[in-house]
Amino acid sequence: MQNDLDPLILDLLEWIAREPRSHAEVIDVWRTSCPRLTVWEDAMDRGFAVREHERGRETMVRLTATGRDFLRAHGRVANVNVTADAARSGAPFAGGRIAAPVYFAHCAI
Repeated sequence: MQNDLDPLILDLLEWIAREPRSHAEVIDVWRTSCPRLTVWEDAMDRGFAVREHERGRETMVRLTATGRDFLRAHGRVANVNVTADAARSGAPFAGGRIAAPVYFAHCAI
């Protein structure tokens, strides 16, 4: 069964797979004030990504095997090797950030 947020969750997972991402970066880029768009929370609840804590280092986010399988099952590539500039400029990203209309256009409370 497909969740209405699956396309955005797939975008998030694919973005995380492109290069190492800090938790702070993920939250900054994927934050939304819309209570109906819980992309980050749903991805974590479904076991698609985990936070990794290492003493003295920034908390990082990585895909789990379940997250990679979810990407593959939906025709997405789990380990994309692209430059950081290309990863930041690719759709649906605007300058490395998710454009606000992606979130708020679907937010109807």
